Amino acid sequence: MGLLDVSIVNVALPSIQRGIGADAGTAQWVISGYALTFGLVLVSGGRLGDTFGRRRMFLIALAGFVATSALTGAAPDATLLIVGRLLQGCAAGMLTPQNSGLIQDLFRGAERGRAFGLFGAVVGISTAVGPVLGGLILAIFGEQDGWRWVFYVNVPIGVVAFVLATRLVPEKPGRRTRLRDEIDFLGVALLGLAVLGVLLPLVESEQGGLRRLWWLFPAAVIFGLAFVRWERRTVRHGRSPLMDIRLFTSTPGYASGAALGATYFCGFAGIWLVFAIFFQQGLGYSPLRSGLLVTPFAIGSAVSAALAGRLVAGLGRKLTVTGLSLVAVGLVTVALLAWLVPVADIGWTIIAPLLVAGIGGGMVISPNTTLTLECVPTRMAGVAGGALQTGQRIGTAIGTAVLAGVLRGVVTSSGGDYATALSVAMVCSVGFVLIALALGIFELRARRTRRSAAQLQYVTLAAPSE
Repeated sequence: MGLLDVSIVNVALPSIQRGIGADAGTAQWVISGYALTFGLVLVSGGRLGDTFGRRRMFLIALAGFVATSALTGAAPDATLLIVGRLLQGCAAGMLTPQNSGLIQDLFRGAERGRAFGLFGAVVGISTAVGPVLGGLILAIFGEQDGWRWVFYVNVPIGVVAFVLATRLVPEKPGRRTRLRDEIDFLGVALLGLAVLGVLLPLVESEQGGLRRLWWLFPAAVIFGLAFVRWERRTVRHGRSPLMDIRLFTSTPGYASGAALGATYFCGFAGIWLVFAIFFQQGLGYSPLRSGLLVTPFAIGSAVSAALAGRLVAGLGRKLTVTGLSLVAVGLVTVALLAWLVPVADIGWTIIAPLLVAGIGGGMVISPNTTLTLECVPTRMAGVAGGALQTGQRIGTAIGTAVLAGVLRGVVTSSGGDYATALSVAMVCSVGFVLIALALGIFELRARRTRRSAAQLQYVTLAAPSE
């Protein structure tokens, strides 16, 4: 539900504008505000789960998400709608890192890979299938008030999930401690300001945010450096940091895996808005038809993610390298077809390459999560998962802003040539994927080096003394 609500609302924006009388800028904040608060609280939510128990935080955040979904759906005006979405994003950001933390807690070895495989399938499906579900809900409940059911649908699902979680998720008590002793509030503020400085101009890019708010990027760098210095100082003085920087400097595979995930999401998550604009504005398709045309990616991603979770223990980084290669091949093929095929035929001709890209995408998300968190201590699993997903949210914001901006720029400069604009946007997406592929090859070689060094150390220690 948390990830689905990032994409499902895109198709409901026109309905929101008509139903509640909001202008385009206000309606855009229904998407932007959710993405912003979602990304801001991920690391803090992971830290709270590490400290006070992941099951407890999961239930609290899930209850909050259900309540704020109902509040958002019932909003009588644009102001309360945006407030509801901001609160809903906070609840989703608190909920999401508990998932990866619980998997780290409850599973080991090959079982953990299978669990993350299912997790990756859910990520792939929820990101890609949002436009289809949004279009279906609007088709059933109508354009005027259908947007409310985009939010109400979370209530029964969330209630069922809450009941199942109380029965099925085992309880592991958190540490008995005071909040102020465990939560680094200055660290929360510094990291929050750094993430805000990156995300706000990006989520506001449709309203000229990059031009108006460019100064937030250097401010984000300053706050980020201050955060790193403060966290190192906190560790030196024996206090509990928000995020131990040694996750990135001393945990094998974590920094490169996090960078790979963020870069892949730049190329992967931005294509859905590009396809929605191309099909709906360029070809005049309905939201439902537009969403159905990109479901091959979701289907391929779901199937391959579940299978990849079973294979990751044996194949390791080879899976992500292969998957990224397939994504690149699939999206390059889409770019070529958009350039060569008549516009009216593009919809059905891209089904096969999107399926190939989806199969590759399923081999990226879950194996990368498994391998990135492989060496993370369990006590830091929540923070590590939160930081990993913060990078993915930032990648999503960057990719959406860049790819949608490229599409609209080419459409404007070419006098409405949507096919060429789609082709250029797909080439930009492939550029991000190729950077992620380079990171994957680098980490594949690094893992081989680490394994060789470990084997050499074992042989040396096991050798009989003279």
